Amino acid sequence: MAVGTAVVAASPDEGRDVVQLLARIGARVEQYFARAQSIICRETVHLQPLSSDLTFDGSHVRKLVYELRVAWEATEGKAPEATVLRELVSIDGRPPKQGDEPGCMDPKAVSPEPLAMLLAAQQPEFAFTWAGAGRTRWGPSVALDFKSKSRKKPEVTWKGECVSVDLPGRWRGKVWIDSATGDVVRLDEQMIGIFEIPIPKDGLRRVDSSALVIERADSSIRYRPVLFHDPEETVMLPESIVTVQVVRNSGVPRLRITQSFTDYRRFITDGRIVSGPQ
Repeated sequence: MAVGTAVVAASPDEGRDVVQLLARIGARVEQYFARAQSIICRETVHLQPLSSDLTFDGSHVRKLVYELRVAWEATEGKAPEATVLRELVSIDGRPPKQGDEPGCMDPKAVSPEPLAMLLAAQQPEFAFTWAGAGRTRWGPSVALDFKSKSRKKPEVTWKGECVSVDLPGRWRGKVWIDSATGDVVRLDEQMIGIFEIPIPKDGLRRVDSSALVIERADSSIRYRPVLFHDPEETVMLPESIVTVQVVRNSGVPRLRITQSFTDYRRFITDGRIVSGPQ
């Protein structure tokens, strides 16, 4: 998912505020990635099937636990790219077995970091407008609405009966920023419109349809301050992500995915010079 540019808001003053605020956010997110790559945590994921009214349907809830960290690495000739790296710890309370295949809706071992959309280099994909000032549970905040400026070609990848979809340019939402620090405290996003995915002739044999239809895909990410010691430092880090997906003609047409982040800890590596063989 690619995101964001500054577009003048309703009034000239608000327009200047948006431009200045985006510059501040971009710098703050870059600082965040530099710090977060030395932090690991435990991610607990619940995949909960829903009934037609989006309440729990009573069937099995798949539970996954990961060790998670953020990578912030540059490749030759390109700017650093932020990604989330996961290592599976347990599936439904048991250690993973050799050969266990991830479920279609399980989080990927490597996935984009959501805040990357707010980096200065990625902001030009969205139009941002002033959404007002207020308060969150962490104090005074300001909010920006955002919306994709242009749609790009979707990327659809099938692997067996699982499909992965990237829909650049089909998103809108809102981001809340802590007024004092410039930290992101909440990020909401939702897909614009619906999207059809043609089903290959040899795929999803149990489905009597020629296409999957994504009718809804939205998420809400909330952040919280985490205190570290030695040295003392407070970092605003993800607390939870709640995603709701509605996909017609799929095996699980309605799904709520809840990701909780706990047990944050910082790791610091060092090195020493070891003389080679004489």
